[in-house]
Amino acid sequence: MTYPESRRDDVVETLHGHQIADPYRWLEDPDAPDTKDWVRRQNEFTEAELSGYPEREWFQTTMSAILARPRAGVPVKKAGWYFVGRNDGTQAQDVVYVAESLDELLSAGRVLIDPNQLSADGTDSLGTFTVSPDGKYFAYGINESGSDWTTFRLLDIATGSSVDDLVTEAKFCEATWLPDSSAYLYLHYPASGRSEGTETKTLTGGRLMLHKVGTAQSDDELVLSFPDNDRIFITPEVSDDDRYLVVHITEGTDPATRLWVFPITSDGFGEPVKVVDSLEDEIAFVRMSGDQLVLRTDRNASRGRVVLASLDGTFTDLIPEGSGTLQAVRGTVSGLVTLSLEDAQPVLTLYELDGSGAYVVEAPGGGVVALNASPEYDEIFVGLSTTTDPTLSYVVTDGMVRALPELVRGSGGFTSPSVRVERRTGPVPYFLISRSDLDFSSPRPTLLYGYGGFRIPILADYKPGWPAWLAAGGVLVIANLRGGGEYGSDWHDAGRLKDKQNVFDDFIAVASHLHDTGVTTPSQLAIHGRSNGGLLVGAVMTQRPDLFAVALPGVGVMDMLRFHRFTVGAAWASDFGHPDDPEQFDDLLAYSPLHRLRDGTSYPATLVVTGDHDDRVVPLHSHKFIAALQHAQSSSEPVLTRIEVNTGHGFGKPAAMVASEWADLLAFAAHHVGLLPPER
Repeated sequence: MTYPESRRDDVVETLHGHQIADPYRWLEDPDAPDTKDWVRRQNEFTEAELSGYPEREWFQTTMSAILARPRAGVPVKKAGWYFVGRNDGTQAQDVVYVAESLDELLSAGRVLIDPNQLSADGTDSLGTFTVSPDGKYFAYGINESGSDWTTFRLLDIATGSSVDDLVTEAKFCEATWLPDSSAYLYLHYPASGRSEGTETKTLTGGRLMLHKVGTAQSDDELVLSFPDNDRIFITPEVSDDDRYLVVHITEGTDPATRLWVFPITSDGFGEPVKVVDSLEDEIAFVRMSGDQLVLRTDRNASRGRVVLASLDGTFTDLIPEGSGTLQAVRGTVSGLVTLSLEDAQPVLTLYELDGSGAYVVEAPGGGVVALNASPEYDEIFVGLSTTTDPTLSYVVTDGMVRALPELVRGSGGFTSPSVRVERRTGPVPYFLISRSDLDFSSPRPTLLYGYGGFRIPILADYKPGWPAWLAAGGVLVIANLRGGGEYGSDWHDAGRLKDKQNVFDDFIAVASHLHDTGVTTPSQLAIHGRSNGGLLVGAVMTQRPDLFAVALPGVGVMDMLRFHRFTVGAAWASDFGHPDDPEQFDDLLAYSPLHRLRDGTSYPATLVVTGDHDDRVVPLHSHKFIAALQHAQSSSEPVLTRIEVNTGHGFGKPAAMVASEWADLLAFAAHHVGLLPPER
């Protein structure tokens, strides 16, 4: 196979005593004419290859039908209003509806904002929204072309009219309102931090700013910043009794938290009370209980516990650590609702405010999409998903559970196959999902998915491609790897920094177990992951290319020696380590996918996907990796890249683009593992 030319420059650096060649560094500049021309040629080459795959039409038709299903999000009640997102199946972005009662919302509601009107191609999306405590203003964040950069605007909820108010250059935040509804807090990043040549860095981290409604952003007040540490993230929250501004302070993506409490006064904020002022344990504010704070923490509890905390930082158990891994806690009218994972499966439990009266809520699902509750309202809204259904919404009142199918307006589109979900405990636990009518008398084409990082749990939940793969007769395996959040902080620690290789070893162990137990064979196995999961796929395909027929790395971190130089990359050092540290550099070099490629090696058929506007894992990672892989590949198995234009890391991508990307990924996988979709 003759691939599009990728120029190789003579760039060599000496890093910590190692001579590191970087022949494709020119691809780091996304705006350079040479890069844009390379992207065009690669996309044309990929399209020419995929157009000859007979499986593609079936997956395109099926994915279009899946995304054409009418759907709805999970209701939330804020300041007396009910909100929900809906999509009739033809819209690029979900439309937000509002109503004054739940019955009105279920019957229809009123359109408050239609993000499909924000851009001609549907690539601008609604990121977050909050409501002022008086119920007057709807503050919404807009993300352009899938970018993490956010612009905040206001609507008058009662009339739906725009308010002359604007905040730009925000990131990684929502509008956090003061109790009197006069102003909100947000995280500001200076515009000059967007670009420094080819190294698009976020200068000094976010500054917590206070914006008064109706005033110019230039008049906003600085509340808190850490200019000497560009890896600090600040997350504010106003306590449910309106007495305090509670601020979570973290470094990078490390969950260890400092917790500061600012008294809210008539003329601003008092001096902070530093309840926790060391980065040692995960701390999350839940609600107030009298003069004490209710917190979720992993201090002395790898799987998490709920505590009462006085302002001097003294902790007292409220809900002790249990067998499940505590994921979230919300305040309710009567007390608390918790989300825990029991062997990577969600369990919801209601408690009184003193931690007594535990009551398990029976609401089936593989993953929790949303848990919306408040000490002000007696309704708890729960959203669950399965591998074939994106959202199943429930309302819980007085311990009674009621499904809300009427949220979805319309019918048609795709009918999900009946599936069975098995929990298997080989060397590493995993879910095995297949169509109910399949037998395993012989090995089957299989798609293995994993992530393994940042304490993020991976569950048997929904992704748009899963029902299509299952309907085609493929087997789906979802692995629970060290580094994730399924089994607590110890499980996470066992898969990061110097132990990151454990994540790749776990994934390889699952693949081997699937082979050994007759589920599949190396020639029938495809692997997939996104972001940190893209790194996972890149690492294992370079370490054990013999175990897999297909590799599908999406928006992956592939250059582990330079990831910290771009956008928010330095924040990931909590999981990866820092390339400027000599010892951690050696660990990173050992598994960096870009640097593990060896010329003359037979690699699996590979389709790398990325977005040209991805400002989280910038596309240079995928670009440099595929250029090097095309140069190294010794077999006839194709190694291709699919570069979506005007999209980012994945959030807010229009439905048609989601359908098209999944169709190509699954068709590519099916073609090379021998999965023949059924005839229509």
